[in-house]
Amino acid sequence: MADDDDRERPRRPRYTSNDRNTPARGDRKPYQKRDGDRSYGNRDDRKPYQKRGGDRSYGNRDDRKPYQKRDGDRSYGKHDDRGPRRDAEPREPRAPRRDVPEIPEEITARSLPNAARNELKTLSKENADAVARHLAMAGLLIDDDPALAHRHALEASHRAGRIAVVRETVAITAYAVGDYALALRELRTYRRISGKDDQIALQVDSERGVGRADRALEVGRSVDRDKLPTAARVELAIAMSGARLDVGETERALLELDIPELDPDRAFAWSPALFAARAAVLEELGRAEEAEEWYRRATIAAEALDDASGFEAGETVWVDEVEEDEDAEAFDRAQPAGDASVEPATGDDDPQV
Repeated sequence: MADDDDRERPRRPRYTSNDRNTPARGDRKPYQKRDGDRSYGNRDDRKPYQKRGGDRSYGNRDDRKPYQKRDGDRSYGKHDDRGPRRDAEPREPRAPRRDVPEIPEEITARSLPNAARNELKTLSKENADAVARHLAMAGLLIDDDPALAHRHALEASHRAGRIAVVRETVAITAYAVGDYALALRELRTYRRISGKDDQIALQVDSERGVGRADRALEVGRSVDRDKLPTAARVELAIAMSGARLDVGETERALLELDIPELDPDRAFAWSPALFAARAAVLEELGRAEEAEEWYRRATIAAEALDDASGFEAGETVWVDEVEEDEDAEAFDRAQPAGDASVEPATGDDDPQV
């Protein structure tokens, strides 16, 4: 039967081709090529990085120079073109930018008053001594050479910019040379560091110097005058009077000077400036005779202070007018009154003579 014949027919071995001449897979060599197979070639027959059809040509890296420029590349240049090489000769040290003023040998740290020198205790001794000497020079030169005094103050500020007395000195010298903007900045810093208003008059006058008379009046009104030292209170009255003149308030300028310290019979350190300020306002008002009288009193006070320069601080100098000498003096000379040349002053009105 057909079924029996089929069972008896031997079966073909598995994994064979219909072609009897084709060997079984087990008889083939590894990677033997067959008809229709793609030719990959023998890896051993190819050179490293051998170019094949369709491959991009990268070239041999050994054939290209380091940082070889290609079309479209930006040119950065070589490192040697951008600056000195490490093996270049060292440059000479630059000269100091600051022009440090010289100090005579006889000026020492002790040339500065004790109160100011005490503020420098937070500095090292060497730096404190240098700052003290510069401050002392600024004080000595402020009247005769304010520009040089300002240079000394700036050097002190470079060394100790956080010290109140240093910033105060810079402000005063800046005002003396006419740099009112710098004076304002330094005065604000001084007030912030010290918490004091004793230089408020200088700040008012500096505001006037930069053309802000209205602002000057605001600054002057912002402090309690009763809490100021007497000298500072008088200086503020003079500065406020000047600001009133700047804004055209002449009558009120005169009222600013009507203060208890306006005493023509006694000479204090502030008296010459106070009398002269009153004379200037009277002159603006057209009251020439009164103005001349106060100018005379200012001169009398100045001469009295000069004559009494040998007296100790805290003393009041009483002045009398004398007859004008026909030959010589345009103004009266001051003389100490009576047998006692000076009379001690008491209270807050101690003069600074």
